[in-house]
Amino acid sequence: MAQATFTDEELQQAVKVRALHPSTVAAAAALGIPETSMRRRLTRAAERGMMGTKPVLPGFAIKTVSSRDGDAWVKQARAPGEEFAVPDGHHIKGVSALVDPDGREVMKWVKTSQDAANREAGLRAVLDALKAEVPRAEPVTLLPFRRQPDLLNFFALTDVHLGSLSWHEETGADYDLDIAERLIIDWFAAAIDMAPRAETAVLAQIGDALHYDSMESKTPASGHILDADSRFPKIVRAAIRIFRRVVRMLLEKHGRVHVIMADANHDPASGAWLREMFAAFYDDEPRVTVDSSASTYYVYEHGDVSLFVHHGHRRNIGNVDTVFAGKFREVYGRTRFSYAHLGHLHSDELKSTNLMKVERHETLAAPDAYAANGGWLSGRSAKVVTYHKKHGEVSRIILTPEMVEGAAA
Repeated sequence: MAQATFTDEELQQAVKVRALHPSTVAAAAALGIPETSMRRRLTRAAERGMMGTKPVLPGFAIKTVSSRDGDAWVKQARAPGEEFAVPDGHHIKGVSALVDPDGREVMKWVKTSQDAANREAGLRAVLDALKAEVPRAEPVTLLPFRRQPDLLNFFALTDVHLGSLSWHEETGADYDLDIAERLIIDWFAAAIDMAPRAETAVLAQIGDALHYDSMESKTPASGHILDADSRFPKIVRAAIRIFRRVVRMLLEKHGRVHVIMADANHDPASGAWLREMFAAFYDDEPRVTVDSSASTYYVYEHGDVSLFVHHGHRRNIGNVDTVFAGKFREVYGRTRFSYAHLGHLHSDELKSTNLMKVERHETLAAPDAYAANGGWLSGRSAKVVTYHKKHGEVSRIILTPEMVEGAAA
């Protein structure tokens, strides 16, 4: 609640009326104001030197008074400065206040934070400047065998959480940055080998590729402390190394590769630089396309098939279908078979709605202590789903970590 501001005339009047009455209550009644208001006016008057001391210097306020045989010592301190203004590009994140026994503010701390829009704009400016310096990918030799032009292999990879740490005695399985890198490469080696000889591949990294998004191992939005294996720069290098190798492996078998690096809750900033960096890296490779959209919803059209991707942190398996149909209405209207792919909850679920089939996928990653101790148990796997241009889904391959161990050796 804002505190009342009194003029010098109001304060002088309160002092005079109080001197004429035996109590503050009586003085307040004489002025027709509440007793609390009268006490505040007298307190302000005392601070301004209107009740027995010399006038206070401009910009100062009386804090304490000690008396001895009629002599008084007045301790003065600087009054508050100019009204605080939030810096440009910031918003108020929180306010803390120190108050006196009467509830009046003695000191206040205002915490500000850079606006998300400005932070994203700054990140994009840096990325735009750096993209020109990113080395371009060398051409990859396509293996000499016949491919089926109507087929598309959809490699659904989600929630690998690079940089997460799990201890088998606590979670049931060991997991760290090195284990994650070997597992992902082994999985793609096995999955690519077993998948049909399709002309097109979609690398759908459905989000949370990185366990955390900064030098601090915590979630960006809620600040939850995370079990972390490594330093953030090492995680960044591993992510780039892993996905560059995966794209190269896909290019050896498929004529075209489309890359989706989905926005997610654990790594929103890293998702942005992954999209932009890969778009720049494969800028001169006509067989690779990268969805560099800043949206959190993605689509790929394959003949009569529409494939939608969203991490699942904004909309879930029960209500994301209307968002896809509305946001991509032209693609949705042109296609007969529509499929949506989500991650986020680390568990499998398939739901058929009036608009499309919506599927949530498991993760290859081991659970961390939070998930294991909280009882959120699920299997570990990733899938290759094959779609025909005219008939929709025609096959799928499900591979667990145990099934692919050593496949890339």
